Amino acid sequence: MRKPDSFYFFKRKPVVPTSRDKYELWREVADFWGFTTQERLRVEWMVFYYTVAKENAALTAKHFGISRKTFHKWLNRFKGSKYNVKCLADQSKAPRHKRTWEITPTQEERIRRLRSKYPHYGKRKLKALYEKDYSEQISSWKIERVIRRHKLYPDQKKAEKIARKRARARQKPKKRITQLVKEGRPCLLFHIDTIVVYWNGLKRYILTAVDHVSKLGYARLYKNRSSRSAADFLYRLRYLVNQPIENLQTDHGSEFA
Repeated sequence: MRKPDSFYFFKRKPVVPTSRDKYELWREVADFWGFTTQERLRVEWMVFYYTVAKENAALTAKHFGISRKTFHKWLNRFKGSKYNVKCLADQSKAPRHKRTWEITPTQEERIRRLRSKYPHYGKRKLKALYEKDYSEQISSWKIERVIRRHKLYPDQKKAEKIARKRARARQKPKKRITQLVKEGRPCLLFHIDTIVVYWNGLKRYILTAVDHVSKLGYARLYKNRSSRSAADFLYRLRYLVNQPIENLQTDHGSEFA
């Protein structure tokens, strides 16, 4: 007599997905892991390679407009992972061996003591004082790292304001005029600027715009150079040329921010 908690079962064969199900499964895995557009495109490379191209790497690379070297790199990674779709995601580009803190506790304490005594001295002056007092060579970069780490600034609020400004600049870098492809057609690029004039004891601002190709010029006088004045100027310029304004080159004045 068998035990009550035991049971009989029939061992079934594993379900082998069809070719079509396999490729759809790759796409579903990409959706599950939230792949980006570029990462999803790599999945389509593999699907095309095994279906339409019939494992022809040259045809796949030509179809998607990539080099065969790039395709083979991702294909070998895909095969090496035993067709794990996650390997087609972007990999971390951080170095395996990162630089560590090379300053000893003794050096760090000495630098902090010198900086506290001379808060307005720069790293080069502190370097000379350090080597004179302790008879030890040290780089100015180590001194700067200690100052940054412990925020040893004479004006803490000003230093924090500069740090925030630099962080915003890194997040939104300026677009340079050299990056623009000039097509040689009118109204593609306007150069705008503000001119300050004094007339009969009054201070006035002239906003100007010149088209890069046709040299069409437009100017208008305003009592101030606020962002509202700049917006009004651009609205009128848009009405004048009767088409969207695609690119503007400025001197990063506050009125055009």
